[in-house]
Amino acid sequence: MTVSIATADWLRKPATQKIMALLSSVDGIDPPRFVGGCVRNTLMQRTVDDIDIATPMRPEAVMNCLQAGGIKTLPTGIEHGTVTAIIAHEPFEITTLRRDVETDGRRAVVAFTQDWQEDAQRRDFRLNAIYADQHGTLYDPTGKGISDALAGQVIFIGAGEDRLREDYLRILRFFRFNAWYGQAIDPAGLAACRALKDGLRKIARERIGKELKKMLSAPKPFISLEAMAQTGVLNVILPEARPSDMLHNLHLNEILTRQAPDPMRRLMALIA
Repeated sequence: MTVSIATADWLRKPATQKIMALLSSVDGIDPPRFVGGCVRNTLMQRTVDDIDIATPMRPEAVMNCLQAGGIKTLPTGIEHGTVTAIIAHEPFEITTLRRDVETDGRRAVVAFTQDWQEDAQRRDFRLNAIYADQHGTLYDPTGKGISDALAGQVIFIGAGEDRLREDYLRILRFFRFNAWYGQAIDPAGLAACRALKDGLRKIARERIGKELKKMLSAPKPFISLEAMAQTGVLNVILPEARPSDMLHNLHLNEILTRQAPDPMRRLMALIA
């Protein structure tokens, strides 16, 4: 599928193009590509909040290249290949292509690679593994990411249970992404979450809390919440929760009073 996002405002900004031009100026290595939310949200005509960039360059080389071009960089996650570039107070997260060497359901040991396909295969959902070059031309290594984004389908890359065993937090990401982007929940993904739900007991409560808060911030998270309850996932992470009319009544009140969704208020309604 030949698709472009060349007209996106964020892509055409001088700061964005400056970073991409600098990272593209190194001989003997593939140019960088945008990846993740900025590409997905542009395709889905959603707001783009941040810009992630993938590159075959090693993180130290990324920092040297950008600093030589006068751009401030921070080693925010350099052990996993991530540095953050800042232009006019705007952050750009740049990560070296990676492949998983070892996973235990909570964290991964990674190795850097220059293979875009390897980098794509370690991601969670097909709609999150779409790349775009500095001109807006799209690359879809899984072959289904673009169509998933356009259809509002949240589908694991490869076998869902394999992706979940790599990081059990992806169970909650599955429901969170469905709350924000899904049109209908994928039955195979749902079955994988049901089968491996107990893996969430290995995940730190702080990480679970952050995912739950993000999901409850979605305009209408109710279908995802019901699916979490039906699969037993909700009982694992929040056994006191009871999806009820109170949560729906709160949503109606939000609409009537034109209040933005408040995840903490929704959480209180969920456990009332």
